[in-house]
Amino acid sequence: MKVAIIMGSSSDYDIAKKAFPILEKFNIDYIVRVISAHRALDMLEECVDDFAKEDIKCVIALAGKAAHLPGVIAGMTILPVIGVPIKGSAFLGLDSLMSMVQMPKGVPVATVAVDAADNAAILAAQILAISSSEITKKLEDYKKEMAENVMKQDKEIQNR
Repeated sequence: MKVAIIMGSSSDYDIAKKAFPILEKFNIDYIVRVISAHRALDMLEECVDDFAKEDIKCVIALAGKAAHLPGVIAGMTILPVIGVPIKGSAFLGLDSLMSMVQMPKGVPVATVAVDAADNAAILAAQILAISSSEITKKLEDYKKEMAENVMKQDKEIQNR
C-alpha cells in the first residue's frame, strides 16, 4: 500500500516533505509528484489512472490559491483524497482552505490545516490502518508516545 503525495508546484515541496518522516515512521511507501491541475491536466489524468498499478490507496494533494488539485483528483478517483491547503498568497492560505472544504456533493476532500502535511500523513496512516494491523499497532504506539510526552511536559512545568 502506498500514498501518493501530489503538489501543484515545486514551491510546495517544503510543506510536502513534512509528510515524509511520518509516513516512514509507519513504514508506508509513497510517491511524490508535481502536477498542476491547471497546467498539466492530461499528466494528472495519467497519474490517477496509474494509481492501481502503483498500489496507491490514499492521496495527499497540496495546493495553494485556487487549490483545485485535491478536488480534481477526487473527481477522478474513488480513493480517499486529503487536501493540504498551502499558505502562499496574500490571503495566508485561507483561500486555499476555503476552496478545499467547499467541494460539491459527492466529491469529498478531507482537508487538514493550512501547511499541515504532517497531519495529512497521520490521517493517511489512519485510513490505511483499516486494512493493516501493522500500521494500526504503530499508530497506537504513536498515540502512547504523544501522551507520554504531554505527561513529561506537565511534570516539567509543575517542577518549575
